[in-house]
Amino acid sequence: MSLDTATVRRVAALARIRLPEEEVARVQAELNGILGWIEQLQAVDTEGVEPMAGGTPEGIAAMPMREDLVTDGGIAEKILANAPDREGAYFGVPKVVE
Repeated sequence: MSLDTATVRRVAALARIRLPEEEVARVQAELNGILGWIEQLQAVDTEGVEPMAGGTPEGIAAMPMREDLVTDGGIAEKILANAPDREGAYFGVPKVVE
């Protein structure tokens, strides 16, 4: 796959990168080089090769799941003890909207 200059400009615009006109050719060459490496990697036959770590559905399914329990509630007084200003059971903050 090879990118033309219009595509490079569009990618730069989508990424909100200011790309001066004199830099377009250099960036185009760099992106085409990167895409060339990706094509080489995709051409490698990986059939029957075990992954080195993770990335398999079996690995995800084998991970234990913990129960979703609230464990740190009911300690509002301890938390508010360090508050610089408090209003009842809440942090006191300065008004920012007038």
